[in-house]
Amino acid sequence: MAGQVLTRVHSLRERLDGTLSAHRNEILLFLSKIESHGKGILKPHQIEAEIEALSKEVQQKLYDGAFGELLKSAQEAIVLPPWIAFAVRLRPGVWEYMRVNLNALVVEELSVPEYLQFKEELVDGPCNGNFILELDFEPFTASFPRPTLSKSIGNGVEFLNRHLSAKMFHDKESMHPLLDFLKVHNYNGKTMMLNDRIQNLNALQFVLRKAEEYLLTLPLETPYSEFEHKFQEIGLERGWGDTAERVLEMIHMLLELLEAPDPCTLEKFLGRIPMVFNVVILSPHGYFAQENVLGYPDTGGQVVYILDQVPAMEKEMLKRIKQQGLDIIPRILIVTRLLPDAVGTTCNQRIEKVYGAEHSHILRVPFRTEEGIVRKWISRFEVWPYMERFTEDVAHDIVTELQAKPDLIIGNYSEGNLVASLLAHKLGVTQCTIAHALEKTKYPDSDIYLKQFDEKYHFSCQFTADLIAMNHTDFIITSTFQEIAGSKNTVGQYESHMAFTMPGLYRVVHGIDVFDPKFNIVSPGADMNIYFPHTEKDKRLTKFHPEIEDLLFSDVENKEHIGVLKDPTKPIIFSMARLDRVKNLTGLVELYGKNARLRELANLVVVGGDRRKESKDLEEQAEMKKMYDLIETYKLNGQFRWISSQMNRVRNGELYRFIADTKGVFVQPAFYEAFGLTVVEAMTCGLPTFATCHGGPAEIIIHGKSGFHIDPYHGDQVAELLVNFYEKCKVDPSHWDAISEGGLKRILEKYTWQIYSERLMTLAGVYGFWKYVSKLDRRETRRYLEMFYALKYRKLAEAVPLAVDQ
Repeated sequence: MAGQVLTRVHSLRERLDGTLSAHRNEILLFLSKIESHGKGILKPHQIEAEIEALSKEVQQKLYDGAFGELLKSAQEAIVLPPWIAFAVRLRPGVWEYMRVNLNALVVEELSVPEYLQFKEELVDGPCNGNFILELDFEPFTASFPRPTLSKSIGNGVEFLNRHLSAKMFHDKESMHPLLDFLKVHNYNGKTMMLNDRIQNLNALQFVLRKAEEYLLTLPLETPYSEFEHKFQEIGLERGWGDTAERVLEMIHMLLELLEAPDPCTLEKFLGRIPMVFNVVILSPHGYFAQENVLGYPDTGGQVVYILDQVPAMEKEMLKRIKQQGLDIIPRILIVTRLLPDAVGTTCNQRIEKVYGAEHSHILRVPFRTEEGIVRKWISRFEVWPYMERFTEDVAHDIVTELQAKPDLIIGNYSEGNLVASLLAHKLGVTQCTIAHALEKTKYPDSDIYLKQFDEKYHFSCQFTADLIAMNHTDFIITSTFQEIAGSKNTVGQYESHMAFTMPGLYRVVHGIDVFDPKFNIVSPGADMNIYFPHTEKDKRLTKFHPEIEDLLFSDVENKEHIGVLKDPTKPIIFSMARLDRVKNLTGLVELYGKNARLRELANLVVVGGDRRKESKDLEEQAEMKKMYDLIETYKLNGQFRWISSQMNRVRNGELYRFIADTKGVFVQPAFYEAFGLTVVEAMTCGLPTFATCHGGPAEIIIHGKSGFHIDPYHGDQVAELLVNFYEKCKVDPSHWDAISEGGLKRILEKYTWQIYSERLMTLAGVYGFWKYVSKLDRRETRRYLEMFYALKYRKLAEAVPLAVDQ
């Protein structure tokens, strides 16, 4: 592989040299314009703007040949005269680095460390030659199987099964690890699957044939209890199935694997083995409760995701356990932070049953210091000094609560994934990582200009925690391909962690490989008890309609809503999100305010922030001020209503449908969105949806069929797209219905919690198996991480100021 990369880079060099000679004047003109910005970083849209400012003739020559390929693929340009360096992304996960000398007009290839060192000069000036800590995980995974095609990214379990089944199960004797794996299964000391009567593969195959002959004489619906004793005598214990039919299917699959293993049969078989009975889900930050918390700082989509995920997971676990013929009650614990000062929520209750589930609970554990329990909410950016002690307390509490070790630990967000890594390491348990959002993507250049961000956001801790978690975990779940590796023109969240630098701290030469088979795309859905199509009239929650009408159309302004809609007959452009800069609600208001035709065609309603109380979040305060300024600048009263965050999820579901009744649309204008749960909610309710092209929504929506992609960096284009949609709907009202129906069809095909839960439980089984029978425990990597944690993360966390309870 290394040789192939070197050949390709050299070829690009040769072609670049030829292009530089052929179009020397045009290229010098362009590079000079870039140089005129002074030292700094230019992003793709800035590079594109500089090209568009040139004449058409010059543009054509620039795009001709290899230099044009470089420009189209450049993700950033580092300007340090007389050099300009480019990070060139040939395709997702495949990067090259080079720099051009403006004086001599020559190109030099750069290694990753050389490029990062060059970039550091923006902050630190010329390097003085001192040694810098370089973090490189590649040596630990160099010999590990990995796909090479971009289309394989996010299909890790399929690749693993295909590769390892071919490698490991090349003959009958190589099946010993599978036999050993089946023999170790037990629950609370009670043996499952195989007992000591079966000592080798020949005995296993003989017993399976004997069991098959016997089962074929029974009615398919015969319960396992009627032949349990007979099976025990030959070496088979509970876990094969609850009826003769299910047991026979399992036995046929195993016999097939013993004779001619194939990846599909292997995955199906592993998915049916009883492995997961106790699950711990970590989500420490924010206000985690089931009521009256949505809209509070740091409390949004992640809470909704988990509260929808858990009942669906429990239902799937119960179904599988029954089909496995076992009498075991599963447990799921959502572990979060206990807040003594719970401000009207249940966040001060140690344990709370999850709605819609029988055996799942929220377990709250407080943050503690030497001074005692921390009582008040703490921003997600300030939790780092509490995490290690919190982990120890959590380890004690979950073992006490479950009276056993968990079988699977799932982390959420940066600090939840760090705690999950520490717990999985301590308890020897399979770990799953779910990022939801990696802040590095949301705050551009927060790595290179770390010193400008770190005092407020403590990204040095967060990015370090992210690297530890994504390299420690057994498997990673993402909602979309975009989250891992972006698209043709955008960089993925995880991809942005492949190589970066935090000057004065360390360089990441190889942080994560997006081709790693630990990545799997498993998309969530919306709770269909709450979010369902507006056309399902019998299910509509009409009791909320008077409240919703008042919320949208009342003439009274108060702290819950500001602005009046003078013409309530117009359709509503609707958006709902946290009032963060990255969610860009104010950007939506601004593009609406600027477009007179759009204001004629539709009203605008946004839900976000809470005007009923003073926010402690500095970013929310700034966005709130900006919102007031926009209302005044564009004289929006009469066409715009700003509603404070709404915490009743059930009513919010009917709010989406009420907006759909007006022939409205939903707009999600975020600068970046990891997945876009509100997008799924809106589409499930039948609202035509316009959502950011940066992140997950670009994958959820098929442009023009199930919704529309928008670029929040080009507000005028977004406004025109909305205008064109409503103009078309005026001429052809069926156009609104077509997009509405297309969105719902897309959801039912791919974005439901049932699909999600089935996949997650299968992944847990498959990765648990491969971890047992191969080197997927990545022992060397984890030793490296232990050192990195002890020597780097711990010191960074200790430097974060402790919160003061006032």
